[in-house]
Amino acid sequence: MARLRHPAELAALAEGLVRARKRDQVSITVCGGTGCRAFGSGELAAGLREEVDKQHLSGEVEVKLTGCHGLCERGPIVVIQPEGLFYAGLRPEDAAAVVRALAHGQVADQFLYVDPESGEPVLREEDIPFYRKQKRLVLAANGRIDPTSIEDYIAIGGYQALAKALSSMDPEQVVGEVKRAGLRGRGGAGFPTGVKWEHCCRATGEKRYVICNGDEGDPGAYMDRSVVEGNPHLVIEGMLVGAYAIGADEGIVYVRAEYPLAVENLRLAIAQAEELGLLGKGILGSGFSLRLRVFEGAGAFVCGESTALVASIEGNRGMPRPLPRPRTTEAGLWGSPTVINNVETWANVPAIITQGADWFRCFGTERSPGTKIFSLTGDVRNAGLIEVPMGITLRELVYGIGGGSRDGGSSKAVQIGGPSGGCLPAGLLDLPIDYESLTDAGAMMGSGGLVVLDEDTCMVDMARYFLEFTQAESCGQCTPCRLGTKRMLEILTRITRGRGRKEDLDLLVELGETVATGSLCGLGQTAPNPVTSTLRYFRDEYEAHLDGRCPAGTCRELVTYTVNAELCVGCGLCAKGCPQGAISGEPRSPYRIEPRLCSRCGACVSACAKGAISKQ
Repeated sequence: MARLRHPAELAALAEGLVRARKRDQVSITVCGGTGCRAFGSGELAAGLREEVDKQHLSGEVEVKLTGCHGLCERGPIVVIQPEGLFYAGLRPEDAAAVVRALAHGQVADQFLYVDPESGEPVLREEDIPFYRKQKRLVLAANGRIDPTSIEDYIAIGGYQALAKALSSMDPEQVVGEVKRAGLRGRGGAGFPTGVKWEHCCRATGEKRYVICNGDEGDPGAYMDRSVVEGNPHLVIEGMLVGAYAIGADEGIVYVRAEYPLAVENLRLAIAQAEELGLLGKGILGSGFSLRLRVFEGAGAFVCGESTALVASIEGNRGMPRPLPRPRTTEAGLWGSPTVINNVETWANVPAIITQGADWFRCFGTERSPGTKIFSLTGDVRNAGLIEVPMGITLRELVYGIGGGSRDGGSSKAVQIGGPSGGCLPAGLLDLPIDYESLTDAGAMMGSGGLVVLDEDTCMVDMARYFLEFTQAESCGQCTPCRLGTKRMLEILTRITRGRGRKEDLDLLVELGETVATGSLCGLGQTAPNPVTSTLRYFRDEYEAHLDGRCPAGTCRELVTYTVNAELCVGCGLCAKGCPQGAISGEPRSPYRIEPRLCSRCGACVSACAKGAISKQ
């Protein structure tokens, strides 16, 4: 395609691409996200293309490898458009059956999604509760377009926000529209995006930068990765609009090196945009220019903090700047005014410019407009990537979209906000998801990690697990974080091993306050959250550990295995399976477990067919 030199040429290209696509053409979209790729979706797509050729359907049916469809629990996923026919859990060997059914105008019933509540198969994607109860703005095109095709993106209206900004809005109007929309940073803190851009515009200095923070380090979180993998041009367009608004001519996308597919798709998208004249000098014939490049991060969690991220790009160790320090909007990369937003924040910008601030504010709440993407994991039937309006309750998210507990039981708690977030009890499931409500409850929005915990989860050990992560990721620069989190972790470890003391609980609270108020950056300031929130809502579990009991039965040093003499038939299988030789007895008589020798591994429970061994 020729280089575009005017917004009208972009509009003409989009119209031509739409006309060139047959209205009656069927598209078989295959989830190409990292999760589905691990289960062979790439091979599945290749097999589908081969079968399409065999059935002589090449002119009528296209096979498209897209971004993440969201319902990762049931991947690999295939959706046949335009009908929206939804197939789940396919493997490469299923390609022939799918295409054969399509060729005969039939449905391959064996691959349909089955609603766990009703037990009935669901035909179309839009009727599956997981999708029906979401509101997808950022992820709207993720399962429909080929992320390696700029033509696909332009055909659905891509880069029209850039064209509108350059042709009919001055930078101040762009900043004003984003500010009026009320878009808040989706990386965790929730700072108003338009206000941040406004601060940068007022800062002194000729050179300015825009940076996309794709350093997604939360365990189990993959929101940003999936957006970049599935729709990289959306992020690029958001950065273009932002760069125009603040007067930047250089931008950097900071992505973890652990995200090879995201890096690959992003670099390809940048090259495609440059070739078309949507990046580089004199974009769309205007006086605006932007050079964009990818920077691969080394995987340090602290680099999610803005000044640590800047230090990493500059070639230094990723550590936050000491206080007092200027905002990055005043002195960021190389000392120049810099706007840093995360992937999801940039991805919201194009729709705000094309649809308007009033449209954006139709979703969410007054103080938290728009939607939020979460990675929903843990004890739920429908784990995956979801996008919901701000203000939705945790209950709607866990039960309405997630389908509730896998075994039909009740959830004990949700951990929201990543390793620096908080654990909220089931009694707070009706809490609306917005920045203020979560903060008041002792949690935080974070970047969007959400783990559902069942009744078998030890909340003390859960707090220890998350604190262990943040303590290991501390850069060590400031004393409260470096030593405070270490002392807290030592106390938690001691409690989970049955060696806790009564004064430990008050000491944890005191240390948590010191770390939160005295730490240099957001990592240390929020690191105590899992501990303080579990102490607030699950203090009884801490007290039980001090009494030598783990109510969930998961802290090994506090668990005792016993044999029920009435159920034991004396088969000896438990003794044979015990690696410590802690079980003894005579055939056809009840066996015994010697607590001093028992390592609490649970092998005896697995070996006993009669259910005669239990842990207390």
